[in-house]
Amino acid sequence: METIQIVLDSELRIAADGAARRFKLNRSQLVREALREYLLRLETKASEDRDRAGYAKNPLESGAAQIWESEAVWPEV
Repeated sequence: METIQIVLDSELRIAADGAARRFKLNRSQLVREALREYLLRLETKASEDRDRAGYAKNPLESGAAQIWESEAVWPEV
């Protein structure tokens, strides 16, 4: 691990410290977890944007998704 320095405004630092106490983490652990989640969200959004752009560029033919409708239905038990 590496040590870095970040600047937080007082309100954000107080909120982070409160969350860290509530979840029994230290501030560094809280920031690491929050950053991991944020980076994952960014990657998911980028992937969705790429998919959206691809479908906009090459839209499905009308009715093409219909063949999968029966697969999306939960079977009766």
